[in-house]
Amino acid sequence: MKVVATNKRAKHDFHIEETYEAGIELKGTEVKSLREGMVDLKNAFCTVRNGEVYMLNCHISPYRHGSYFNHDPERPRRLLLHKREIKRLQGKLSQQGYTLIPLKIYFNQRGFAKVELGLARGKRKIDKREDTIKKELERKLREYTKRSRNAGY
Repeated sequence: MKVVATNKRAKHDFHIEETYEAGIELKGTEVKSLREGMVDLKNAFCTVRNGEVYMLNCHISPYRHGSYFNHDPERPRRLLLHKREIKRLQGKLSQQGYTLIPLKIYFNQRGFAKVELGLARGKRKIDKREDTIKKELERKLREYTKRSRNAGY
């Protein structure tokens, strides 16, 4: 599995409750740009329209050797999921507070581009503070145990 892009802000801004794997419907030059890692997931999110899931605000830069065959970098991209998964997601997204965000884009063993989606609930400011405090404490604990091992205690 070759990871092309990850959404680093996702775990900071959201509580991820479930993850899904979906295929992406891409054009030829988009695949080439993905292989070069020319993708930005920072503001990307997904919606369900007419029984289909679309990824919006995902920026895939135009392929540099694409000439007039190049694609629109911000176009909505259809995601390939099973019908029962789409219905389940639609039910969850209708509840207030849930959103569907792409966590990472990667190529699987067979060479197909896939997206890992996260069903997420937004964090409040206080939750973000608690997470940073927790990370800081874990870092200090690791540092302390490392020092104590080296000191011979």
